[in-house]
Amino acid sequence: MKPQLDWSAYENAGLGDAYADIPKQGGDYAKAVAVCINSMVCLRPIDKGVMCPSFRVHQDAAYSPGGRSRLLKKRLNGEISAEEQALLDRSMEACVACKGCKRECDTNLDIATIRTEYLAQRHLETAPSLRERLFARLPTLLRYPLLMRLAAGTVNRMPWLAMKLGLNPEHPLPLPGATPVLQPAESGTGQGELVLWVDSFTRHYAGATAEAALNVLERAGFKVFLVGAEHCGGRSAYSQGMIDEARQQAQALLRELLPHLQAGRTIVGLEPSSLLMLRDEWLTLGLEEEAGVAARSALLFEEFLAREIAAGRLQLPLRSAAADAPVLIHGHCHQKAVGAMKSMRKVLKLIPDLQFEFIEASCCGGAGSFGFERENAADSRAMAEQKLMPTLAAQPDARLVANGFSCREQVARLGGPDGMHLAQLLEHYLA
Repeated sequence: MKPQLDWSAYENAGLGDAYADIPKQGGDYAKAVAVCINSMVCLRPIDKGVMCPSFRVHQDAAYSPGGRSRLLKKRLNGEISAEEQALLDRSMEACVACKGCKRECDTNLDIATIRTEYLAQRHLETAPSLRERLFARLPTLLRYPLLMRLAAGTVNRMPWLAMKLGLNPEHPLPLPGATPVLQPAESGTGQGELVLWVDSFTRHYAGATAEAALNVLERAGFKVFLVGAEHCGGRSAYSQGMIDEARQQAQALLRELLPHLQAGRTIVGLEPSSLLMLRDEWLTLGLEEEAGVAARSALLFEEFLAREIAAGRLQLPLRSAAADAPVLIHGHCHQKAVGAMKSMRKVLKLIPDLQFEFIEASCCGGAGSFGFERENAADSRAMAEQKLMPTLAAQPDARLVANGFSCREQVARLGGPDGMHLAQLLEHYLA
């Protein structure tokens, strides 16, 4: 096989290790698959952390990171049976690409990225489906929000059409909302400059989040530049295994970011899956060397604020929350995978008298396109109902903060509260 992603980071992985069991073909991709040492940590009954949402639902080793690795080794060695191949296909479809294994596995097995390569290899043999192409090109389609509202509304009203497209008819497609009017001030108050990346998902589905973030950052004294409103950084196509399109999407954003990278500005993002694409997946796409600079310059909204708090530079006037309902925090899987929940805690402590609690749950089951896919409908609901939805039901008066758009959308469609982004919570308490 010829890998479609850059796996050179694994060039020396497992070399000289008699237990590495590196497959015969696949090059550095095979070495990435072989980092699993069968410690079985992904099979243990663990209540904390993220790993592994699909295994937690199925309780079948084939749906665990290690199980997928073992089946992939058989495939790469040409030893896989037809039954095992069908099981591997299904277990890869059931992967939400949460990155939990990359953080929590003993050897940091990166099934999320391995899955993308797996899909890319399948597309070399069989053309992507219409559903995959539509999800991959969502940022482009969102440039025509009225048309998207009409198309999504039509699919939502016709369950048979949703089924024909391979969609879950019980999970309505979200409708693009009003485009936010963002007008950055011409100057700050000396706290420095930054780039606020309003990705395509935030712009068209969560405009209030972008407005709140701009307000908070400017009230904190920063001069804010806006970029990339029509881009997702490649996340949409990458998740569908469509590498050429992901690379094109990434390059389009990189071109817009280039003058800001040259000026040394930090890139601040609001949607975890989009912003962290720059930090992780961009490094597998074979982009220009500036992509590495972008990766080192990109921070989530909460990470940026936490950094400024630690440096003693953040000046944000906030009023007391003593009279208000408590807040429950649900972390996006990718936030958890990079340790950003510590930053969330540090920022939340800025709000005087705020009562807050972190929900100890794995994936919400939304996971980008996952919850909309017909074959994953049952898994999507089951993931949410393991811990997340019962916790919310037990505290019906609490407010929900969830930085992931998919997380908020999933909770709301299953009867939970309308969530908000951290930026909206902070804006609410601005003095």
